[in-house]
Amino acid sequence: MKFKQSGVTLIGFLIIMAIVGFLGYMAMKLLPSYSEYMGVVKAMNQVATEGTNGKTLDDIRRGLMFKMGFQYVDDATIKPANITIKRDAGGTSQLQVVYDKQIPFMYNIDFLLHFNKSVPLQGNVGQ
Repeated sequence: MKFKQSGVTLIGFLIIMAIVGFLGYMAMKLLPSYSEYMGVVKAMNQVATEGTNGKTLDDIRRGLMFKMGFQYVDDATIKPANITIKRDAGGTSQLQVVYDKQIPFMYNIDFLLHFNKSVPLQGNVGQ
């Protein structure tokens, strides 16, 4: 009787492990940035639900930066200039945070992540 062996050879297994290791390394580099983005979104939602009656853009920025500190968002990641308020034609205001993050990967290869989030504000924003 002849039995046919099946399975992965050692070389095939090493190639699979190299690919899995590479993807795992990429995930280890990228996941902290997305976790930080989730903290930004949470802080933005907190500021938006508080209400903004009579608050100026500087007050909103200061409050958002304070709340992002509790969410472990790095101060070097988001600057106050990245926080803006967009007014629609209908009179509604939206809090918008737009920023880029560059993550070194290996040698001269970097990842450039672009984040853009808007949430509607409740209340009137002062000048």
